[in-house]
Amino acid sequence: MGWQLPSLAALRTFEAAARHLSFTKAAAELNLTQSAVSRQIRVMEDYLGVLLFERVKQRLELTPAGNSYVGEIRSALEQMQTATINLLANRGVGGILTLATPPAFCVKWLIPRLDRFSAAHPQVLVSLATRSKPFDFEAEKIDAAIYFGRRDWPGVMSDRLVGEDLVVVCSPGYRSSQPRLKRPADVAAHTLLQQIHRPNWWSDWLTAKNASTANAWAGPRFEHFYMIMQAAVAGLGVALLPRLLVKEDVSARRLVIPFEAPFQGEDAYCLVYPPAKRSDSRLELLRRWLLEEAAADRAA
Repeated sequence: MGWQLPSLAALRTFEAAARHLSFTKAAAELNLTQSAVSRQIRVMEDYLGVLLFERVKQRLELTPAGNSYVGEIRSALEQMQTATINLLANRGVGGILTLATPPAFCVKWLIPRLDRFSAAHPQVLVSLATRSKPFDFEAEKIDAAIYFGRRDWPGVMSDRLVGEDLVVVCSPGYRSSQPRLKRPADVAAHTLLQQIHRPNWWSDWLTAKNASTANAWAGPRFEHFYMIMQAAVAGLGVALLPRLLVKEDVSARRLVIPFEAPFQGEDAYCLVYPPAKRSDSRLELLRRWLLEEAAADRAA
């Protein structure tokens, strides 16, 4: 195959110049002269037959073509860097597996257990990124994700893990300073902390507990679970959260469970991944380990 490409050095120079919008700063980063950077860009533009930069009131600007091109070039350079680091770190055995995960789940459940996976499978390095919503796996260059939902991410394979068990929590100070909070019906007198993407949670819980006198939709709203957790710790109200996320805070007395009222939600943390990744040996090792950890967590 005859590659119709500028040289790697030219592509790196172009990316740096586009990032800084300065040939001088790109030259300093790459340990080149400003004239060398300018010459590389000019040769590259001649080779491609497209202007990549233009001067606007003495400022260097990307042309529309240059702006479109640099995004894909940057992604390709990052992918080459990741592949090279992967090779150097693992010599072709195992490798890096990139897993996206919601922040609260990552901090409260996954990371405290991850040493066991590393000990069992030292050839696989798990790289963690934070995501809370569905995304394009191919565009993001992510192998798999932990997603909280009810298998409603289209076009992916899914394994249900943990997180269905929901509990009511609040801070010790809040409980002692507010009206009685000893049974489900008592929440009617309290501020309910709401999750933006699950507006029906309190309604479903109140209906299940025959405590529907409360306004299930009133109360401050938060996008992420970790925000709700911190709001509860700060004494802003009463939260309904997955038990696995609050275990540590309950043990440390930052939060209390004012009464036990078991409730299984329809949503859970799931491992999701593209069908094309099903045969990835690294992902299969992580998948089996996560299922084992989830089973042990439910049995505890």
